[in-house]
Amino acid sequence: LDGLRAALAHEAAFRQELILVLVLVPVGLWLGHDALERVLLVGSLIQVLIVEIVNSAVEAVVDRVSLDRHDLSKRAKDLGSAAVMLSILLAVWVWAGLLVF
Repeated sequence: LDGLRAALAHEAAFRQELILVLVLVPVGLWLGHDALERVLLVGSLIQVLIVEIVNSAVEAVVDRVSLDRHDLSKRAKDLGSAAVMLSILLAVWVWAGLLVF
C-alpha cells in the first residue's frame, strides 16, 4: 500500500492514468459481453497502472544512484517509458479489438 500511496503522491502520470482507469472500468464492465471480455477490458487497464508503477520504480532507483547524465541511466528510463507506451498500446488494441471489430 505504501507503493500505491507513493505513486499517488509523487507520480503525475500515474494519477492521470488512474483517473482514466476509474472512468473506463465501469465502461468496460458495462460493454463487455461476457466475463472474459470484461476481464480483458479491465485487466488491460490495470496492466497500464502496473507498468507505470514499475517504470516509476526504475526512475526512482536511477535518480537515487546519481542525478548525473549517463547513457545507461537514460537507457533505463527510456526502456521503462517504452514499456508504459507498449502497455497503453496493448490496452487500446484490446479495447478496439473487443468493441470495434
